[in-house]
This record gives sequence, structure tokens and C-alpha cells, in this order.
Amino acid sequence: MPIQDLSLNQLNDEMLQCIQNCLDCHSICLNTITYCLQQGGHHSEPNHIRLMMDCAESCQTSANFMLRNSDLHSRFCGACADVCERCAQDCDRMSDDIQMKACAEMCRHCAESCRRMAMAHT
Repeated sequence: MPIQDLSLNQLNDEMLQCIQNCLDCHSICLNTITYCLQQGGHHSEPNHIRLMMDCAESCQTSANFMLRNSDLHSRFCGACADVCERCAQDCDRMSDDIQMKACAEMCRHCAESCRRMAMAHT
């Protein structure tokens, strides 16, 4: 269900977009983990899988903090931006693969959105 369908009057449009970006990034990272494990080789290196798991988890956590309108959400968004950027860089190592390129692009997009949230609310 798109976030905009929820009645969240206390959340502004920028935060709603960041929540959606986090949820989209969470989803693509989980899907890409499955893809990578099926591909094997470089795709399934433990550090790569771990980083994608970290990214998915940090995105879910940041979205949850924003959905609750927690006053701590900016701290989590800042950390999430760092994790997403690292994940994007790691996925870029395999950017000749369309799935990895899509994951890197979503991670980078989420990182930018989370960074804006972290800076706007510190």
C-alpha cells in the first residue's frame, strides 16, 4: 500500500517520500539478495550479502522511525544514508548486471532522501 494512502497528517510530503524511498530500497535489496544467491560467484560474496542485508534493515528501521514521527528519526536517517551509499557502491562493482544496477540506483536515491531528512531535522 502506498504511504500516501495512509492518513498521516503529521508527516510532511518530504518525509512521506523518504518513507516510500526507504520501503522501496528495503524491497529491492531483499529481492536482490535472493537474486545474488542464485547467481553465485561475486554476487554471493558474504560481505556483499551482509551489506545488502544491512541496507534493507536500516531502510526498514528508518521508515518505522519516520512513520512513528519519532524525534530520533533524523539520527536513523543519517545512518541509513551512509549504509545505502555503501550498498550502492558495492552493487556498482557489478553494474554490468541490470539487477545490480537497479539496486545501486535505488540505494543511491534512498541515501539522498535520507541525507536530506537527517540534515533538515538535526
